[in-house]
Amino acid sequence: MNKRMSLIVSITVLLLAALVVSVPMVGAQDPAPEPTPIVAEMGSGSIKVSFWSGLTGSDGTTLNEMLAQFSAEHPEYAITHEIIPWGTMYTKTQAAFVAGNPPDLMLMHASEIPQFAGYGVLEDLSSWYSNNGGWFPIDDISGPTLDGLTYNGAIYGIPLDNHGRGLWINKEMFEAAGIDTDPATAPTTYEGWVELFQKLTIDANGNNALSPDFDPENIVVYGYGTGEWPRVNFQGVLAQHGGSILSEDGKTVTVNSPEGILALQQTYDLIYKYHVATPPAGFDTWQMFPGQTLAVIPTGTWFVNHANTSVEFDTMAWPQVQWGPEKGTWFGQHVFMLPVGSAGEKREAVETILRWISDHQVDWAASGQVPARLSAQAALDPVNYPSNILLGQTFSEYGVQDPKSPVVQEMYAILEPELDAALNNLKTPEQALNDAAERMQQAVDRAF
Repeated sequence: MNKRMSLIVSITVLLLAALVVSVPMVGAQDPAPEPTPIVAEMGSGSIKVSFWSGLTGSDGTTLNEMLAQFSAEHPEYAITHEIIPWGTMYTKTQAAFVAGNPPDLMLMHASEIPQFAGYGVLEDLSSWYSNNGGWFPIDDISGPTLDGLTYNGAIYGIPLDNHGRGLWINKEMFEAAGIDTDPATAPTTYEGWVELFQKLTIDANGNNALSPDFDPENIVVYGYGTGEWPRVNFQGVLAQHGGSILSEDGKTVTVNSPEGILALQQTYDLIYKYHVATPPAGFDTWQMFPGQTLAVIPTGTWFVNHANTSVEFDTMAWPQVQWGPEKGTWFGQHVFMLPVGSAGEKREAVETILRWISDHQVDWAASGQVPARLSAQAALDPVNYPSNILLGQTFSEYGVQDPKSPVVQEMYAILEPELDAALNNLKTPEQALNDAAERMQQAVDRAF
């Protein structure tokens, strides 16, 4: 199968997977219409650059502010930034490559590099790195960051950030429960975390989950939430137990290993055995946390602006939970990529834009994300950027990225609804992971 046909087949499979995931359950509301892309125009110069990203949150606003500053300093350029929800962007970008009309610049995740590089549609940017005489200092990013950019020996992107998982805690609830708010005192065992969440989970009568009078049918404050992106929370705990999504050679799905089943069972037990966590369905953790009905929210670096604008109590970031013998947390990268064959004044314009953004990565920290360049991380003010610094250190020390697979998005389209089924008590953790693994393996087998 040639690369163009492989790309067409991949689009078809992803669209079918999306249809399966989006089929509403009986009694559910009709699915929402497809989101309308957001378009921002910066500059009015004669050299026009089309740019797509999936930054639909406040991070998109931050990047637009940076692009506006760039345009003011470089009036010869005009940038059109189209912000598309991530799920839509992947299939739209694939379709654009098939049609031969991709944007001049894309911001996607490092995990997409194997897929798009495997199609032969991404430009090899190795020559832009200092070890090959280029302008980007290769020694100014961490080893895990560089590894995420590299596929089959070539570097396919310029990194913008490291973003990933941690916790935000309600300091007032911790203090009321007699829990130290210093991250250094965080539990390092599953049992320790269970006890912490039990102290924070409160019923309508004011009893916590450790009390013999605790009423699990009338909980008013939960200790922990599971609703936001269960898959990446699972991946962090999976790594803590020594498990993985795929084997090292990328050919065998291992998500349903004993380590995987244990990792998912631990979250399941928080909900249904210990009654200290919300299931995903019916609970909006981003609203619960500001509303003080959730004490600890597992979320991403991007949460900081929501916390700063929506929370009226003292809060702070903590490292991700540790339920296994080793530390581990999921992180990814936003990476700038170019379509293969980029040349002429468009390529020169894109290179100028990326050099400028790379030199201004400290400004990107306002998005809540961790700048990719180590020098930018070191320049962050600890008073203004405590979560960037704290969580950024965890990514460098024990961060876990998505597996390098050309079918990673197809696998996740299978895995995520199975995780939801387990955490919503529709399947056992073992059944959900076995069902996921069987279909994920089919996707992997097609890629080899």
